[in-house]
Amino acid sequence: MSNALAAAPRISPTMLRVEAMRQLRNPYTLAFTLGMPVAMYLLFGAGMGYGSQSAGHGNVSFYVMVSMAAYGTTVAMSSITSLAATEAKQGWGRQLAMTPLGTIGYAATKLITAVSFAALAVAAVFVAGLITGAEAEDAWRWFACAGIILGVGLMFGLYGLGVGLFFNSDTAAALASISLTFFAFFGNVFIPLDGTMLDIARFTPMYGYVALSRWPLNDGLLTTGQTESLWVVLLNIVAWVVVFSVLVAAGVKRSRSRR
Repeated sequence: MSNALAAAPRISPTMLRVEAMRQLRNPYTLAFTLGMPVAMYLLFGAGMGYGSQSAGHGNVSFYVMVSMAAYGTTVAMSSITSLAATEAKQGWGRQLAMTPLGTIGYAATKLITAVSFAALAVAAVFVAGLITGAEAEDAWRWFACAGIILGVGLMFGLYGLGVGLFFNSDTAAALASISLTFFAFFGNVFIPLDGTMLDIARFTPMYGYVALSRWPLNDGLLTTGQTESLWVVLLNIVAWVVVFSVLVAAGVKRSRSRR
């Protein structure tokens, strides 16, 4: 029993506190993870005159709120995990492996930090939505959307990890976040797309994730009047999880080849 307890990953409350304070003091984290999603919701969801119009089982403000919360989650997940990968390449992980925390404990600490900041981003946008008139027919739709955003959003932790391992640069976190902004514009997240652009969007990383996050609200009904098939959304998610996993594997291989 004692050996099993010794082998279990140890998570240090001190390390968690240090990581949390480190991110809270980072202006980049605050601006892009918390500030930008809230600001974009207020601009496009609450600040526009059509926010109170009907959209599925709620209104347009709720639709935009979910989209911005999902975007904030991808940024939080990717930026923190890419930073963890960069630290590991610099030898920080090996140094911690000699402490009671261990490598697994270090990874778990980073994951908890990423999920916590993602949850903070979701909470910030949802509170802004609640205050400014975002509405859904049933209370469970709020929780369902938040759960999907946080649960499926873990896939972008893989993306950040892959970027951090593959690119030998301290700017990996910024690269991961900037690329996600690009994916969001072309993934039917910020701007409703139609025609050829919508067809292209179905192949982008954020399309399936955000479409599934909106599902409790619109049951797959797009702003163009089309209804998306659930299998298309799920296939997009599964395909990109595989791609991100391959990116992580390639990053591990490349980082080892540099040693």
